[in-house]
Amino acid sequence: MISLRQRVGLVRNCVVACVLAALVAWQGSVARAIEFEVALDDDIVAEPISGQLYVFLSGSAIPEPRIGPNWYRPEAFFRVDVEDFEPGQSRRVDGRAAGFPTTLDRLPAGDYYAQAVLDHNLDSQQHGRAAGNFYSASLRVSVGSASSQPLTLTLDRVVTIEPFPLKAWLREIVRPSVLLSSFHGRPVNEYAGVVLPKSYGDDPSRRYPVIYSIPGFGGTHREALRYRTGPPDATAGEAEFIRVMLSGNCQWGHHCYADSATNGPRGRALIEEMIPYIDQTFRTIAEPRGRFLTGHSSGGWSSLWLQVTYPDVFGGVWSTAPDPVDFRDFQRIDLYAQPPQNMYRDERGERRPIARQGKHPLLWYDSFTRMDDTLGRGGQLRSFEAVFSPLDDAGEPRHMWDRYSGQVDPEVAKAWRRYGIRVKLEEQWPTLGPKLQGKLHVFCGSEDTFLLEGAVEKLAATLKRLGSDAEVVVVPGRDHSNLLSDELMGRIRQAMSATYLNGKAKKAG
Repeated sequence: MISLRQRVGLVRNCVVACVLAALVAWQGSVARAIEFEVALDDDIVAEPISGQLYVFLSGSAIPEPRIGPNWYRPEAFFRVDVEDFEPGQSRRVDGRAAGFPTTLDRLPAGDYYAQAVLDHNLDSQQHGRAAGNFYSASLRVSVGSASSQPLTLTLDRVVTIEPFPLKAWLREIVRPSVLLSSFHGRPVNEYAGVVLPKSYGDDPSRRYPVIYSIPGFGGTHREALRYRTGPPDATAGEAEFIRVMLSGNCQWGHHCYADSATNGPRGRALIEEMIPYIDQTFRTIAEPRGRFLTGHSSGGWSSLWLQVTYPDVFGGVWSTAPDPVDFRDFQRIDLYAQPPQNMYRDERGERRPIARQGKHPLLWYDSFTRMDDTLGRGGQLRSFEAVFSPLDDAGEPRHMWDRYSGQVDPEVAKAWRRYGIRVKLEEQWPTLGPKLQGKLHVFCGSEDTFLLEGAVEKLAATLKRLGSDAEVVVVPGRDHSNLLSDELMGRIRQAMSATYLNGKAKKAG
């Protein structure tokens, strides 16, 4: 038999051994941990500056790490919020920084390329590509080496953007917004790319209908540059259009042209400032019969929202793969359910996907949320909250779900109802119905990558019950990226043209 004293001694020795082993392991991990000193070169800025300081890592130098994170193949990155960053000084990025998929002190051993970015552009979500942001060279680093000295990255480069080419048919509009500048308390510009039809210069008295196109998440008005080699041809019998490429780009992601507590009066700025300027500057048909909307993804939601919110301004919308148009199916989650649902786990306790390829999940809500929150702002999920949520006590958009448990906040969900397109149509149908006759066209793939088809199907059922003549089509076998086939784009173009020409004939008659 072992005596009590012997047992105590054995336990004491085991504890001491475990503590010593832990200390050795801790010391080893500290010795191998990597840290960065990010210096701000005084040649690129003269005054202290505030913003979000990132270090992006990648296994490859091409593309540059600062272009990340890639949603489908995200690599590690880290963020420190900085205030009054003095030129010539440096800031430490270490294990205390916000990190994805883990903190810097837990980064797996290996070789990486590291690049720093200081994001201080308050009007773009493109951290590493936004005009005026600072970045460093890409540095090859090795995690797991014996050295414990911080590695230096120097912010000595400025992101520049290719100027719009000087073409007779291609114009860039950069216009100060009184409404947005007043709301944000700083100068804010609105942007548009304008593509004029081939015949625009032939007859100075001729006026043209306009297609307002809204890009999806991450897109800007610079998508007009696809026409840098010339304006598009109009098929025989079709109308010619002025094309205006809008931009939903803002610091929180995509503002969706919806007035919101975070992004300000984005819809009003378009309706009251940008469109009147377009009408004054170009020979447009400044009537609803000459204004049409289209957009894909977040741009699809935006275009549908604008048509429903301003039915007397636009003559029709062709929305493709819109973000959730019915919050009873927010990527298969019912935000209005009681008891509240969980964003991370379904009723069976299984992880909820946020994206798929065919039947196979690609991304998960819990990990995608962590990536989004590590960015701080400018990610897709925080973008939704910036459009739909009221502000919290810190003046930021309230979270729709608890970031640890995934539980939906019913109070925030109730506030989101005012942006539910299905709710808006249902509650205001006696007024909206007659104004939207022949104007609603929505298309989505049956295998949408981001699980958006369910909300479109619910919207279709509601519109049918209301007696709407809306065209809502779920295209079999198509996903988010291949929905816009040549066939569908031609169908949309022909429908816009026919709608305009029929309206023109009625007006002439």
